Amino acid sequence: MATMTTTDRIRIAVHADDAISRAGLLAQLRHRPELLLTDDGCDAAVVVVLADEVDAATLRTIRACRRTTAAQVVLIASRLDDDALLAAVEAGAVSLLLRAAASVGAVIEAVRVAEQGSGSMPPELLGRLLDRVGRLQRDVLEPRGLRVSGLTERETKVLRLIAEGYDTVEVGRRLFYSDRTVKNIVHDITTRLHLRNRVHAVAYALRQGLI
Repeated sequence: MATMTTTDRIRIAVHADDAISRAGLLAQLRHRPELLLTDDGCDAAVVVVLADEVDAATLRTIRACRRTTAAQVVLIASRLDDDALLAAVEAGAVSLLLRAAASVGAVIEAVRVAEQGSGSMPPELLGRLLDRVGRLQRDVLEPRGLRVSGLTERETKVLRLIAEGYDTVEVGRRLFYSDRTVKNIVHDITTRLHLRNRVHAVAYALRQGLI
């Protein structure tokens, strides 16, 4: 088997709200051949943020890393209620894990996906996020008469179905689009609005009153 070179390894930094938690995670990741750990703050391809809860300090750390270095952020939290999920995604976290389920393998997979520019979260978290998005759309936006601004009609239809929890295949089936067409529509939205993935697109559209 070929030995991984430094340039092949994913350069990561770890932030935690206490030194013991940070040391524990570093100890688990330090000898993984696919990772290269750095102490240079946010200056890494991926920043792993470890926190008990998503408080103001955690959100500031996520935003600072996204703003100053454009590092991809993986958030591992002990508690993630619905508001915290939305806030973390809006702040810039692209992969989210619950601490109780954050095995070394799960963390490395989240880092790998983030480094490739995508996002990930366990199905239960994604389901809760999309359920929250759907409830806000039904209970907050629609009663106030909020409508689309800056999106085409078909983009709106696609985002609404994604917000209701449908995947790209199901969205295409409901709108009579091909899977490729749905993916292209989502790509156009995320590119135009400078968003990271479809989860962030839904959260952004909801916060801005676009759906």
